[in-house]
Parts: sequence; structure tokens; C-alpha cells
Amino acid sequence: MTEELTAYHEAGHVLMAVRVGARVHSVTIDPDWDDGPERFGDAQISWPEGVFDEKTFLEKTILVALAGPVAEMIHTGDPFHPALVGEWSGDWQQALRAASILVSQRQSRLEFLEQKTVELYHLFRTDAYWCAIGELVDQLLAHETLEEEMINEIISTWL
Repeated sequence: MTEELTAYHEAGHVLMAVRVGARVHSVTIDPDWDDGPERFGDAQISWPEGVFDEKTFLEKTILVALAGPVAEMIHTGDPFHPALVGEWSGDWQQALRAASILVSQRQSRLEFLEQKTVELYHLFRTDAYWCAIGELVDQLLAHETLEEEMINEIISTWL
């Protein structure tokens, strides 16, 4: 995965996390590989305690998980299914785990996740969202790591 693709992927996660009420403490396209599995990017996200009921929290978790693959899809122009790209398997599994609590039937669960993916795709293709992602990508490529203050400043400029 190239740094540019990683930057788009992480920017998608970051933008959606902020949009749905999470805090993004930092994001990097140069993570340490000494504390876990090999990865090309990393976003440190936390959720406010006691703010969301379980259903709302799970729905927001799904959106954040799928947002990275969606941003990458839009950038490349390749309409891949998030379950079919190896580099996205962690994101897909996170979304699938959350969806399994919300939707009991397997087929309905997959349709639910596919619908969320399509909704994100349309949202991210709007000018304001794509400009916010583009600015996050530019700054990630320039600095490799962004802290919370800069992330919020970038996003607030566009949204």
C-alpha cells in the first residue's frame, strides 16, 4: 500500500470519527510496528463515555470502520466491496462484529453493511467532505502524523 493510499484510508476514518462524535487524538501514516500487527496507518480514536446508547454506538463504529475503505475506493475509482480487499479485512471485521449485534440474520447484516458503504460513498463524494479528506491527506503526506488540534482545525474549515 502506498503512503498516498494509506493517507486517504486514514483520512476517511478520521473524518467520520469526528463527524459522529468521537475524539481523534492523532493519525499517522508512519506507525510503529513494534506493538502489534503490521499496519500502514493508525488513528487513535476514543469515544465519550455515557453519551451513546449501545445501538447508536455500534452504528457509529460501523461508519468509522467502513469510512477508510470508502475514501480509498473514491480516490482510486475502484468500486471494491470492503470484504474483498485484504488490506481492509480488519475494518470489515470490525464493522461485521458491530453489525452482528444489530442485525441477527446473516444476509440482512451483509445488506445493512453494504447500504452503509453506499451511504458513505455518496456522503464522501460531496464537495465539502471530499475537500476535508483532501486537506487531511495533504497534511498527512507532508507531516506523516497529525495531532488532534490540527485534525479538528482542518475538518472545521470544510464542514
